[in-house]
Amino acid sequence: MNQQDKEWKEEQSRIDEVLQELEKKERFLETSAGGLKHDIIGLRKSFWEDVKVNFDDAHEAIETMASIKQQAELLSDREQNHRRMDQQLKRIHQLKKSPYFGRIDFIENGEEQAERIYIGLASCLDEKEEHFLIYDWRAPISSLYYNYSPGKAEYEVPGETIEGEMVLKRQFMIKNGTLKAMFNTDMTIGDEMLQEVLSHHSDTQMKNIVSTIQKEQNQIIRNEKSKVLIVQGAAGSGKTSAALQRVAYLLYRHRGVIDAGQIVLFSPNFLFNSYVSSVLPELGEENMEQATFQEYIEHRLGRKFKCESAFDQLEYCLTETKEGDFPTRLAGITWKAGLSFQQFINEYVTRLSSEGMIFKNIIFRGQKLITKEQIQSYFYSLDQNHSIPNRMEQTAKWLLSELNKLEKKERRKDWVVHEAELLDKEDYLDVYKKLQERKRFSESTFNDYQREQQLLAAIIVKKAFKPLKQAVRLLAFLDVTQLYLQLFSGWGGKFQHEKMAAIGELTRSAFTDNKLLYEDAAPFLYMQDLIEGRKKNTKIKHLFIDEAQDYSPFQMAYMKSIFPAASMTVLGDINQSIYAHTIHGDQRMDACFEDEPAEYVRLKRTYRSTRQIVEFTKAMLQDGADIEPFNRSGEMPLVVKTEGHESLCQKLAQEIGRLKKKGHETIAVICKTAQQCIQAHAHMSEYTDVRLIHKENQPFQKGVCVIPVYLAKGIEFDAVLVYDASEEHYHTEHDRRLLYTACTRAMHMLAVFYTGEASPFVTAVPPHLYQMAE
Repeated sequence: MNQQDKEWKEEQSRIDEVLQELEKKERFLETSAGGLKHDIIGLRKSFWEDVKVNFDDAHEAIETMASIKQQAELLSDREQNHRRMDQQLKRIHQLKKSPYFGRIDFIENGEEQAERIYIGLASCLDEKEEHFLIYDWRAPISSLYYNYSPGKAEYEVPGETIEGEMVLKRQFMIKNGTLKAMFNTDMTIGDEMLQEVLSHHSDTQMKNIVSTIQKEQNQIIRNEKSKVLIVQGAAGSGKTSAALQRVAYLLYRHRGVIDAGQIVLFSPNFLFNSYVSSVLPELGEENMEQATFQEYIEHRLGRKFKCESAFDQLEYCLTETKEGDFPTRLAGITWKAGLSFQQFINEYVTRLSSEGMIFKNIIFRGQKLITKEQIQSYFYSLDQNHSIPNRMEQTAKWLLSELNKLEKKERRKDWVVHEAELLDKEDYLDVYKKLQERKRFSESTFNDYQREQQLLAAIIVKKAFKPLKQAVRLLAFLDVTQLYLQLFSGWGGKFQHEKMAAIGELTRSAFTDNKLLYEDAAPFLYMQDLIEGRKKNTKIKHLFIDEAQDYSPFQMAYMKSIFPAASMTVLGDINQSIYAHTIHGDQRMDACFEDEPAEYVRLKRTYRSTRQIVEFTKAMLQDGADIEPFNRSGEMPLVVKTEGHESLCQKLAQEIGRLKKKGHETIAVICKTAQQCIQAHAHMSEYTDVRLIHKENQPFQKGVCVIPVYLAKGIEFDAVLVYDASEEHYHTEHDRRLLYTACTRAMHMLAVFYTGEASPFVTAVPPHLYQMAE
């Protein structure tokens, strides 16, 4: 038996031993969890039998409440233990399939013998719970596996650095408890492991990457010193994967201090949320809070407006003719995206401290109880040294006091008597009971009827005034809409726009239709928060922003203001900036972090696509030379010239048939716009089965889909077919980024179809990097 066979046998033997230990733990947990479940069911059934209920006096009531609390705590404790055991069982089931993926032998300085460290998805101790059979990939010592090749190495533990030498680094591929591959490596993570993982077909769910984390990705995952971490990464460089493993690492590292509910991921769309939803549960962690920026905005606005989405805004910019209101709209989008507009609002709100506040009349039954002029007069009578939110609070208190006075006067009005007559029997009985509870009713009192009517009037008026008072407490007497529109009325300010009047008119027109343009949503809420007091969320400890290049600097600054206690991980790729506000000037994803210590990480190597696809796509870019393809070989990209839409759809259908025969499970026909998707789907349906995805709330499924490029962002497919990459559709710099984004969704195969003349971004690619077909 040669040395390699001997080592293989030893490693398989160790896997078998670890599996035996895992099975022991599994049996123990299943027995314990079963008994605990039985206890929980029994406790639930007998809950009230074991509680002595007596509310006859205060002492007995306290005893009763204490008994209920004790029983509830007992039940809660059992349920928590059961949940914990259930999680441990799930982890063991995962480990049984593949207990670990790596091994390092490390000699700490001062020691004589190397310690064998086996690294997997989760830790596992031996039977005596003295030694680790498997180390969790997030443990401090596991960082050696990701950061170093054999040789001098070190890792950090709280308070010190452990130095030593790595004498062996070995990678495993284990499937269902059987060793399938094993190799020693001089690299951080060997290419053999990556080749195997990356050659698999795409799925509807993103997978964890813990066995193939690269050194630069590991720096992102384990970074704890930076308040703001900005990652600029090429398409397919593993930004999102690293971010999700980072969430898992933070939850592991700060167990008991941070939970999943204190981490928020702002993602590009609903499809993406669905795509990444299984990664953290796979790693034994609960999913963090996930939302799109649109969802957050709509939650904050409530039902006040119908808010345009980022996709609707982009669709408008891509499909509208460049006449009429379009230049004004585009100028407004660009202006409202920048930090100069934030400064413009800051100046405006400062001015409101002394003049310009707009309020609403407080109206009751069609009559003005308190006029907007009276409210304004009171507001400006307050000390101007106090902040606007403070004065708003004082104004609300004054209004509530005034309403209390007016409420008493209102009791004598005729409508109250009429309202009392309209009460049905049940309402009357309810009022009667309330009167008795207040002990103001006495059968022997001569003025009983008069007292009853007075108290009845007080209850009726109080009920009628309740919505008014609630509205005052919510500061609804402030006319936020008119205050925002007044912003564009030429009041001055250093940061105003040369087209401000026209932009203001367009904004006013949208508000008239009860519509809030996407570019106005964040500025509107930001201004409202400055006036009413910021709606800060200090519960959130970490904020992840994916596809950050699609957020405006204003939106980024707004998120910083509403999550002041949160560290931020910002991930993006400037070459995939596709939204209208990213076209001009200072619209960089890091613009609002210039004044604070932010750490920048750049990921140049891309893993998603084959080397042939990466070489093709990077040739589309003016600055693509830095992008490094991982050396995974595949088919040469295909460029197909067609004669008209009929021919285009026929050839697309033929290519789809070929790709299906090759076993590709996720195939995307990517269009520039949703409008083009609808047209393409109608034509293609005559030739092949294809699913239309043109709304962001549709789930991601296997098969063939037609999808706009902006919904495909962040997702990968086995094969991508670009629909009509002609000069007509892709000719501006903005179009270059759209086309690049579409092409970089492909893992194994890329085909670019066009009618008429090909886009200049396709013809710019050297001919030896693709196959031409007609």
